[in-house]
Amino acid sequence: MEKIAVMRSYVLVHLAKDLRIEWRSKDALNSMLFFALLVVVLFSLAFDPTAYVSRQISGGILCVATLFASVTALNQAWTREIRHQVLDAQRLAPAPPSSLFLAKVIANFLFVSGVQILLAPVFAIFYNLHPAGQGWMLAVVMPLGTWALVVNGTFFAAISLRARNREMLLPLLLFPIFIPALLGMVEASSAILIGDADPGLWIRLLAGYDVIFTTLGLLLFDKVLHAE
Repeated sequence: MEKIAVMRSYVLVHLAKDLRIEWRSKDALNSMLFFALLVVVLFSLAFDPTAYVSRQISGGILCVATLFASVTALNQAWTREIRHQVLDAQRLAPAPPSSLFLAKVIANFLFVSGVQILLAPVFAIFYNLHPAGQGWMLAVVMPLGTWALVVNGTFFAAISLRARNREMLLPLLLFPIFIPALLGMVEASSAILIGDADPGLWIRLLAGYDVIFTTLGLLLFDKVLHAE
């Protein structure tokens, strides 16, 4: 219990720092929101879908918009740590590396979820959406899919941090690994919006995916942090 309490205190310290920096700059939120809005508007103009077709494709559009918009924020999360040798100080700190990783994941999760909440009414208006199935299940599917995105994105962003072309390397590492979770998000959200299938299987897939990759990230981040 004492170790858990210490771990929690370290996570809260790192998380408070990231939230305070983002609150002052709003770099990640502004870039994500602008990009996601752009994707939603362009797709709505390109397809001009009917009400039924919009429910068929809207789940995929929302998930893809979230995926591409999040890449910028995931890169920025670690870029800030390079300035003024903050990452070197993190290596020397007595805090476990897993606390830094978990705090970054939670911060990115909050940023992406905030953009999704702001995007939801715009998305519903452009695509004339109303859930034909159990709409409350979207509140389960989207956080599970978002966590899958940010836990992998935060880990691979740390790996690509010192690469010359890290903005290009992160998508190359992240997108193939994220495909199962993306499929689960799209299928589950489409099933809820159309109402013709049970999304339970896809929700279980997302939950299992989150547990596996969160555990791997926590176990392997020590090697990533101290790698040269």
